[in-house]
Amino acid sequence: MEDHVVYIDLDVLESFMADVFKGAGVPEEDAQICANVLITADKLGIESHGIGRLKPIYYDRIKLGILNPVTEFEVVREGPTTAVIDGHDGMGHVIASRSMRMAIEKAKKFGLGMVAARNSSHYGIAGYYALMATGAGMIGITGTNARPSVAPTFGVENMLGTNPLTFGIPTDEEFPFLLDCASSVSQRGKIEVYDRLDKDIPPGWVIDVDGNTRTDTKQILLDLVSGNAALTPLGGLGEENAGYKGYGYSAVVEILSAALQSGPFMKALSGYDPQGKPRPYSLGHFFIAINVEAFTELAEFQKTSGEILRSLRQSRKAPEQERIYTAGEKEYLASLGIREKGVPVNRVLQEQIAQMIRELGITGYDFAF
Repeated sequence: MEDHVVYIDLDVLESFMADVFKGAGVPEEDAQICANVLITADKLGIESHGIGRLKPIYYDRIKLGILNPVTEFEVVREGPTTAVIDGHDGMGHVIASRSMRMAIEKAKKFGLGMVAARNSSHYGIAGYYALMATGAGMIGITGTNARPSVAPTFGVENMLGTNPLTFGIPTDEEFPFLLDCASSVSQRGKIEVYDRLDKDIPPGWVIDVDGNTRTDTKQILLDLVSGNAALTPLGGLGEENAGYKGYGYSAVVEILSAALQSGPFMKALSGYDPQGKPRPYSLGHFFIAINVEAFTELAEFQKTSGEILRSLRQSRKAPEQERIYTAGEKEYLASLGIREKGVPVNRVLQEQIAQMIRELGITGYDFAF
């Protein structure tokens, strides 16, 4: 598979993804938002949430009728520092970006802003919305629930989503601190990357109904849907390596993504009705913006944050290790190469791109495959 990789310029790929969204019925302004979220993932080297998600998670679901291309953003409750949004199963990227903008505007006025959303859909990389806050000189926090795929500690049934709890913090460096990771050992998007490469996943990521680890990637993707396999929480199986911590954080995200906004949760997010018919996923999210200048001078905060991170990277390294990283640094370094070389697109993704071009009649792209 890797022998057939081609590289596509970031701007070209973003334009193509926007055209796909528009071709699927997403209004132009919203299509640009959706494409920008996806290309940000590719730009940072997060292959699990970029062009690889365009067809199966968005395009196919719109065609299936379980994702509304035209987003109705309804404010159902609002206070000076808070709001609750109903997205009516529209585009998650649009709902999320508007929600974080609301949180930022409230934080500008009152120091803090929090917005909770219900009846949304997959919103791409959570870090995108945390970065919106850092770009405004604020701390950004976001989380989302997801279709059930993770088993609780000492369990084997997929009950919780991969439920990221994501933080963005401004610094005086060339990139902000960005912690964007699932509360499970891995997540479905990474397994999809292994599937496109026709590789088995590492042991410990997934268990079956008997608690045995699984590595057979293609069947795992089917069994995660049927309930015959489950992802393990961050820390892994049992309590020996603190799997209960990942389980606990995932439960926190589930509660904040459902209870505040009176939205569905866990098994209700499976994407299927009791008769097995596909239906909207109706996910919930939350967005918090913290105005640094309500506490201290922004430049002073950025300097202290940067010094903390630099001290961590300059600390004593383990034998045979060349470098210590802080959150967001690897993605920043990856972005430097990707901006120059382009986004790697393997054979499976090339076939998906070609299919969408045929079905939508998109012109103006001369991809080299």
